[in-house]
Amino acid sequence: MELAPKTRITELVNTYKFLIDYLADYAPELHKLRNPVMRKTVGRFATVEMAASMARVPLDQLLSDLQKVIHEETGEEVTILSESSGELDQDRLETLKGIIRDLHADTPVEALKTRFADLVQDVSPTEISQMEQQLIAEGLPQEQVKELCDVHVAVFRESLEKQEKVETPPGHPIHTFQAENAALQRVADELRAIMDGLGDPPAVERLETEKETLEALLDSLGEIEKHYLRKENQLFPFLEKYGVAGPSQVMWAIHDDVRAGLKEIRTTLDTMDAGALVSKGPAIIQIIVDMIYKEENILFPMSMEILNVADWSKIYHGEEEIGFSLVVRSDEWIPPDATLLEAVPEEGAGMPSLLPLDTGLLSLDQVNLMLKHLPADISFVDENDEVRYYSDVPDRIFPRSPGVFGRKVQNCHPPDSVHIVNQILDAFRSGERDMAEFWIKMGDRFIHIRYFAVRDVEGIYRGCLEVSQDVTEVRRLEGERRLLQWEDQVS
Repeated sequence: MELAPKTRITELVNTYKFLIDYLADYAPELHKLRNPVMRKTVGRFATVEMAASMARVPLDQLLSDLQKVIHEETGEEVTILSESSGELDQDRLETLKGIIRDLHADTPVEALKTRFADLVQDVSPTEISQMEQQLIAEGLPQEQVKELCDVHVAVFRESLEKQEKVETPPGHPIHTFQAENAALQRVADELRAIMDGLGDPPAVERLETEKETLEALLDSLGEIEKHYLRKENQLFPFLEKYGVAGPSQVMWAIHDDVRAGLKEIRTTLDTMDAGALVSKGPAIIQIIVDMIYKEENILFPMSMEILNVADWSKIYHGEEEIGFSLVVRSDEWIPPDATLLEAVPEEGAGMPSLLPLDTGLLSLDQVNLMLKHLPADISFVDENDEVRYYSDVPDRIFPRSPGVFGRKVQNCHPPDSVHIVNQILDAFRSGERDMAEFWIKMGDRFIHIRYFAVRDVEGIYRGCLEVSQDVTEVRRLEGERRLLQWEDQVS
């Protein structure tokens, strides 16, 4: 028997029935394991690591105690596998990278599957992600990886199909992602069916009949934005902390393709361009469906293998700020240990009651309230290009979530714009520039975005402040309104 942090409780108690009573007596938080319903539900998803967290004991201690009691009861020697035991075989990765390089050199998929039959049938999602990341680090253009991402999946599809599907309790971030995928898949299938029914060549009369339904379906499919935003701002930052950045960057680039494609489909529908709709629409839908497959078979299994219960707890607590796509998050799963979240020190707990600012004295609470009531979004990136703060204003222009803290700002932008971000930061660092500004239109709103170099009294660069403001109404102002005219304002 091998025992690891991610060994499932259901596997343990099914193999060793005596562990039901042992774990139930081990800590009050685990007594529900005596309930067979709980064992069939939560027990299917809970791991030893999660049990240790719930019991508030060190993981190593629980593993050791389980090893000891199993040996005492059965005489069986149990091997404890550490996290490092799961390190990937670099020789295998080198072979996998060779397969991908051959793909990029136009070697047919079937030829590679035949030549590497044994290997490609036993590849894990984590190996695929690591292989792609190493190729990017070694100079393979990210754009090429994105373009051939579906071909990569085709080579390893048989292996992926054999993988055990990820199962988590309702409310767990992965379960919510999966529920959204199921809903989005249904919408995509319905959209595709209507587009296919327009005929070849497409009939404008038929399009007129289906236009209202298509508009409603596109509105529903547009909810995928929240799904992608949670991946980009919640899930990806935690993967990056474990060195997994390449695959998430490739996925983000595909997200942007979907965003642009959905906008284009909407335009063709608005202009009643039936030909463009049926030629471009199914292709965008296929990209969405392919991404669902990659999430379900690569991203989610890899994430469950890499992230721990503390990570999932923090992801869970940041989700609602972004929202959900076509589903309501269940409240069945609650992070096992709220103390895993980093506590914010309260006033008086080693922190001064008043902060001596350059031009006044304010409490931490007052500073926080001031920042939350600014008529603009602000974000602060330190001198190491790591995000340290964003203002939690009521109506943010651009979504943010706590998963961004400590993340490199370069990873917070679409891949196509990272070089511009670096140019701005380099200009700030060198002293060449102190400010950069941009303005964009978002629907009927006009957004003004400015970046300011933050320097200390010695002129040393300490970071970058981003200020984004909706100036739509400001641009319409004319004449004057004096303070004494305040009572004339309409609330």
